[in-house]
Amino acid sequence: MLDSKSTIGLIERPGQPRVIPRSAHGISHAQISEHALEVLHRLRQHQFQAHLVGGGVRDLLLGQEPKDFDVVTDATPEQVRQVFRNCRLIGQRFRLAHVYFGREIVEVATFRGSGSAGGSSGARQLRNGMIVRDNLYGTIEEDAWRRDFTINALYYDIADCSLIDYAGGFDDLRAGVLRLIGEPVQRYREDPVRMLRAVRFACKLGFTIEPNTERPLFELGYLLRQVPGARLFDELIKLFHSGYALAVFEKLRHYGLFGYLFPATESCLATEEQGFPITFVNRGLANTDQRIAEDKPVTPAFLYAILSWEPVRRRWESLMAAGMGAHESIQLAISEFNPREQTALIIPKRIALPMREIWSLQPRFGERAGKRPHRLLAHPRFRAAYDFLLLRAEAGEVDPELAEWWTRFQEAGAQERERMTVHPRVAKRGRSRRRAAAHA
Repeated sequence: MLDSKSTIGLIERPGQPRVIPRSAHGISHAQISEHALEVLHRLRQHQFQAHLVGGGVRDLLLGQEPKDFDVVTDATPEQVRQVFRNCRLIGQRFRLAHVYFGREIVEVATFRGSGSAGGSSGARQLRNGMIVRDNLYGTIEEDAWRRDFTINALYYDIADCSLIDYAGGFDDLRAGVLRLIGEPVQRYREDPVRMLRAVRFACKLGFTIEPNTERPLFELGYLLRQVPGARLFDELIKLFHSGYALAVFEKLRHYGLFGYLFPATESCLATEEQGFPITFVNRGLANTDQRIAEDKPVTPAFLYAILSWEPVRRRWESLMAAGMGAHESIQLAISEFNPREQTALIIPKRIALPMREIWSLQPRFGERAGKRPHRLLAHPRFRAAYDFLLLRAEAGEVDPELAEWWTRFQEAGAQERERMTVHPRVAKRGRSRRRAAAHA
């Protein structure tokens, strides 16, 4: 971990970047993916500039293992493809090159320029202040000032192993400060997802958000409505599958951002039930964090089942209170759930279908007689639905005895399961017959 050193105030463009030698930062080639190094060297062999930048550099400086390494260059995406046959170009909003090495992908981006909107077909295009296209290319300095946070604008030069710092990110990293580059309101308007990234980095790194960067978070949440739902879906997976889901959730609610992502859920959470706060989401996200810490699998379907459950549960219970059966009412509550109205996200069918199955199986846990428990146990979605039941029991939604029964049922042998699933009335008649036979 870097030593602490405080920095305050907005970032201003200095005349020259700060160059930090290898002896002052400690990053070595041995810590960098061999495939990322290959991309860097080959680009330089073809007379292009090439540097590591972003999260990979940041994490190495913090003593963490990067998930991936991003490369920036003055080569255009088309030129990168000419250098690497194992390359694929992706994206329209930001044109990128992905270089494939088996399962590993090294992302290569061209330096972004600082030109104004309009002009050539590749220039920046803004709509209501938000960037919708940006393939205007420039220099490394222009690229640095276009990045979001100072700690993500550090460039590693393999030529001499130095760091190039245009925005003061090295000092902010040592101080544990998260700071936007440029005027915060404008930067958030350009890309509202930066608000979610600010929350994610603050929770992941344990950093303090610099006051000028933090203040607009309380005021600009409505800009998230402009972000395509599919992009929000992807961003929230990063947020809540980071291992800090509970902290992220609490911080999103602190800034008033969660309500723009899940308005129906937030409306439920804003009220208490029978004088007690609703804790299901908190418990579900804490469970997600624990599973990630234990290297257990987590799925988007289960995550979104947690985040969207409260309005479905309330509708289900209101239908049952009106006299409708448990199965019929849960199916109606689920059919009325419209993600486009109750969330700001577009949830793909591959996620929505298992999410709805997890919900629809909940009433079946109350049926413990006969063959029904055996059929439920064989359902392909049983395990996820059972884990969901456990969370409901922890949150006080169902009797913990029900969850304990299902835990025992899974662990029991065949004879014990048969005994457990005999209907109480049948069991009583059987005991009476045995007593009568004993006295005969």
